[in-house]
Formats: sequence, C-alpha cells, structure tokens
Amino acid sequence: MLHLFLMTPPQNAGGGAGDQLMSFLIMFGPLIAIMYFMIIRPQQKRAKQQQALISSVKKGDAVTMSGGMHGTVNDIDDSTVTVTIAPNCHVKFEKSSIANVSSK
Repeated sequence: MLHLFLMTPPQNAGGGAGDQLMSFLIMFGPLIAIMYFMIIRPQQKRAKQQQALISSVKKGDAVTMSGGMHGTVNDIDDSTVTVTIAPNCHVKFEKSSIANVSSK
C-alpha cells in the first residue's frame, strides 16, 4: 500500500502552466538583465573602441602590437599594416593585432 502512495504524482493546488511561466520569468528575467549589463554590453563597448582605434591608424603612427612588438606604421592595406620595427626591417601584421596607437 505504501508503494502506491509513493508512486502517485502530487496533486496541483490549482496552479497551471501560466503560473509556472510567470514564476520562471520572475526568477530568470533579472538574471538575464544582469548578465547583459555585466558581460555583453561592456564587451560590445570594448569591441567598438578597438574598431575605432584600428580605423584611426595612419602612416607614421607608433603602434604596439598585441604580441608586444613596438614599431612605426609604414604602409596600410585593407586588412594588413606594415610596421617598421628597425631600420630597413618591415613586418606585415593584421590590423586586428594592433593593441595601442600613439601619434608621433
């Protein structure tokens, strides 16, 4: 007799699918909003700043690459930049690897 009691599902007290959905939204809505403002939005802001930095690079600017290499911009293409790291030593990098720009 006890095993029949344990196998029967609990009876709902009148709560339906609408109540479950509302409680789900009440619990996870603020969590999703916090995740957006703490993670996604700052990352988008950093990406926009990096894109503005890359688009502002011009010939003669002193740059620091993401690997730590310092040099001066010698030539700019659509997706690459040629950096002079020593006299008569030019290295070609992707524009996305530029970490910092300072004008001379």
